[in-house]
Amino acid sequence: MSSQERYTDLAPDLRISRVITGLWQIADMERNGEAVNLDESARSMQAYTAAGLCTFDMADHYGSSEEIAGHFARNYLNGEAAQLLTKWVPKPGGSSRETVREAVQRALDRLQTNQLQLLQYHAWNYADPSYLDDLSYLKELQEEGLIAHLGLTNFDTAHLRVVLESGIDIVSNQVCFSLLDQRAANGMLELCEERNVKLLAFGTLAGGFLSERWLNTAEPDQAALTTWSQMKYKRYIDEAGGWERFQSLLAVLDNSAQEHEVSIANIASRFILEQTGVGAVIIGARLGQSEHINSNKQLLDFNLTQSSRAAIEGALATLTAIHGDCGDEYRKPPFLTASGDLSHHIETLPPPYPTVPGSDGQTLALSGTIWEDLAGFSRAVRKGDAIYVSGTTATHHDRVIGKGDPVAQTHYVIDKLEGALQSLGGSLENVVRTRIFIRNMDDWEAVSRVHGERFGHIQPANTLVRAELVGDEYLVEIEADAICSPRAAKD
Repeated sequence: MSSQERYTDLAPDLRISRVITGLWQIADMERNGEAVNLDESARSMQAYTAAGLCTFDMADHYGSSEEIAGHFARNYLNGEAAQLLTKWVPKPGGSSRETVREAVQRALDRLQTNQLQLLQYHAWNYADPSYLDDLSYLKELQEEGLIAHLGLTNFDTAHLRVVLESGIDIVSNQVCFSLLDQRAANGMLELCEERNVKLLAFGTLAGGFLSERWLNTAEPDQAALTTWSQMKYKRYIDEAGGWERFQSLLAVLDNSAQEHEVSIANIASRFILEQTGVGAVIIGARLGQSEHINSNKQLLDFNLTQSSRAAIEGALATLTAIHGDCGDEYRKPPFLTASGDLSHHIETLPPPYPTVPGSDGQTLALSGTIWEDLAGFSRAVRKGDAIYVSGTTATHHDRVIGKGDPVAQTHYVIDKLEGALQSLGGSLENVVRTRIFIRNMDDWEAVSRVHGERFGHIQPANTLVRAELVGDEYLVEIEADAICSPRAAKD
């Protein structure tokens, strides 16, 4: 296999291994409150770089992973090249420019470096547009030289597109993508290929379930699972059709593994690695305990035969597709996390927009665009159980999001509608009517398809007309009416 196939270029100055070593299990190893040995863990990373596995992935919340990687780079790298990729996962609700700088500086200090090679960003709630402010502040720090490249983590297809159309240069998106979870194949890979964004796939081994260890075994009880990864990916197995179908998949993978003289784990990860748009797979390591370096290295030494791919695709066709798009497991039920909810991640989601009392018992939600002050209106008004959302364009503060792209604009407009509803105690599910105004009739299908994607499970009454919108840059404007149940109003 050529060096080009062993490595991928996220950018001209950032070449990474196609097998990335993930350090998320540091957090699991430290969940009893006792940190792992910093020096021993750092020294154990040498074996990876010696094997050519020179790229490591971590995050601000993966226990002491950043400190371990920084100690490794300072004391044990010995002049060799290594890529230390990290993430920033802020609390929901938006951050100030100062808070963003503090987060970046904290990562720089932990990694003992003057520049982050790749900082990957996670957003909890697309209905809260403050994530775009966070990314704008990160872009400022990139221009300052503190960050070389920006990536995303757990973004869905629509919002990767929104970010790209917002003037933020993104080189990668890290998402769950495995034989059990094929959501990335539903548009994400196509967008990544189109926009030269590399997909970094985690979960390819499903927490170790995609291995010989679980072949022909009885189904484990959820309460008996010992690691966070096992707790998490057992939920994926259940969603994908259950243990019996999973065993059928393992049997097909075992046949392929014997044909290629590799492990089931190798087959599972290789299938994902060979998908167009995938830059690398991320395989976790319990530093100093369970490393599988030779197996991971072997992953780069073979290609699947056509017959193996066909057999695996046939097995995948028998599984139940994981619902939704990439990253939905962190944003909506069913929460496919270790705990089955977001209790290990966040405490609450603050309302996206401030609300103020209005006249005659009304409550007003204000999104802060220049138009609201100029024309004297609210983003939305709640009166009793009814919420009325004003005609909404893809405006964020004083700029247009998705200029020239009707798809990105429509997604962002619906996000704003959702944010207004959330702020007043409602949701998209409460919408009973939408009205869509488009500038160009040629855009009707693209706009309608996005409306269908976001409202297809609700199917409110709808009207779409062509109109002369105020502002040449605006391609679509949408307003909505919602009726909340008395219980929702009380909550």
